Amino acid sequence: MATNPGTLRRKAVYSLKIKRAVQLLFYRRHWEPGVKGWELRRRIGSDYPRVINLLNDYLDRLGLMVKTVFEEEANPPENPTLDQLDKARFYVALKETQSAGEQKLVGWRIDDLAGLAVSIGYVISQGGKASRKDVEDILREKLPGWRIDLNLNRYLRAGYLVEDENGQLFIGWRTRAEVDQRKFVDLLLGASESKPQEE
Repeated sequence: MATNPGTLRRKAVYSLKIKRAVQLLFYRRHWEPGVKGWELRRRIGSDYPRVINLLNDYLDRLGLMVKTVFEEEANPPENPTLDQLDKARFYVALKETQSAGEQKLVGWRIDDLAGLAVSIGYVISQGGKASRKDVEDILREKLPGWRIDLNLNRYLRAGYLVEDENGQLFIGWRTRAEVDQRKFVDLLLGASESKPQEE
């Protein structure tokens, strides 16, 4: 049975669009991973959400997925419009949580990750907003002084934290996307409860 030429053409078009999407998503051009929806629309076309769904079907077999993060919105929309998707960030992430051994492969030192956890934990504990100076003071107890500013700037560039013009730090889009904040707080509370009390 002969395949419809229109079907073959459509498959070829979507195959090319998926390749373009992979190039945009996988090749890093700046500190923050992924691309904005408007970049995908410009390179792929207005049907880029469908292309991302097709790509997700393939990535699922590899244990990966394309995550969509609405950076400006605390509560992501269930059925986003194309305009909302254009403002969102798309990036490739693991579907499952990494083990401690696998986390060594992300390219961050263990003390950098610990500093990030302390920074995020403190900002969450302060209701989602904390002064940079307070976070620096807490990090000073855990890290060498010369690493504090370096690490905080790294967390900001990577999108884990956001700083306003008044020196206030907030949870960044990447923390909202990658960290289950409720589970994170439970882990921190569990760790503090299991610590022996000082006399």
